[in-house]
Amino acid sequence: MKDQILVTGGTGYIGSHTSVELIEKGYEVVIIDNLSNSSIEVLDGIEKITGVRPAFEQFDLCEADKVKSFFQKYTSLKAIIHFAAFKAVGESVDQPLMYYQNNLISLMNLLRNMDEFGVKHLVFSSSCTVYGQPDELPVTENAPVKPAESPYGNTKQISEEIIRDNMQVKPELNTIALRYFNPIGAHSTSHIGELPRGVPNNLVPFVTQTAAGIRKELMVFGDDYNTPDGSAVRDYINVVDLAQAHVVAINRLLQKKNNSNFEFFNLGTGTGSSVLEVVKAFEKVTDQKLNYKIVDRRSGDIEKVWADTRVANEVLGWKAKRSLEDTLESAWNWEKKIRGIK
Repeated sequence: MKDQILVTGGTGYIGSHTSVELIEKGYEVVIIDNLSNSSIEVLDGIEKITGVRPAFEQFDLCEADKVKSFFQKYTSLKAIIHFAAFKAVGESVDQPLMYYQNNLISLMNLLRNMDEFGVKHLVFSSSCTVYGQPDELPVTENAPVKPAESPYGNTKQISEEIIRDNMQVKPELNTIALRYFNPIGAHSTSHIGELPRGVPNNLVPFVTQTAAGIRKELMVFGDDYNTPDGSAVRDYINVVDLAQAHVVAINRLLQKKNNSNFEFFNLGTGTGSSVLEVVKAFEKVTDQKLNYKIVDRRSGDIEKVWADTRVANEVLGWKAKRSLEDTLESAWNWEKKIRGIK
């Protein structure tokens, strides 16, 4: 019998890549997604890569009765990876209540049912936004969690606090929170990738859509930051590397290798790249000239952040492998495929 893993938000960007890695490591995957920011065709991509079509349930995790019915139907779950959440920083600033409602209620519904139905292990999709603008770089796991710069970041902080409080009174439950930096790129087969609805909020889809002629120009938010070229610096991590970290975390929990019942790890490459460096690297590997313009800073954005990955490398036993250039090339190959560009 294969161990059965629930992946919430499993047709989303990181969720779909993680589902592939889980299947390839011999797990049985069940996906819940409401398809608010993804499409059912993603299941075709997962199946093309792995030869397996995961079980799929479409509903909103904020609906408590539907969550309970799901757990009554799937009684063999060994662990949950929880991705399902709204995730756009700018949108969260404009619509904070929507973010608090969606991201927190869904988590609490899962935790309640985990307890009731005896599912003991959770991997939580967290974010480096919990650190705000850190005092020291690179960011270690010991860095203080600061007041969030956006409601989105705050939902990740509050989610971790909810999980931590719950773990204290439920010693039989275990959680690993993975604090990611900035996931980019696509699967090497180009069968799955990042497919934002409407105007992208993240840099790389905006870059690839601009190169594909879908966007007139790329907006670079700010060139007056205290960074080498004035543009904001992030730690861009390949999505397949990131997905593999979730499999490592699941293995750690199922093999009872965790040191406490609430652990957290920073997932990045350990290298910061500026927005303008990403633009130049993309132009270099793809031979595309990007039309971009500098505009004002964006509300909620922090100046610079990159990960200290030693704990993830040494304790979790995971390391990012893929280069920025290879990752940007994978993103462009995916964009070309979905747009029919030769």
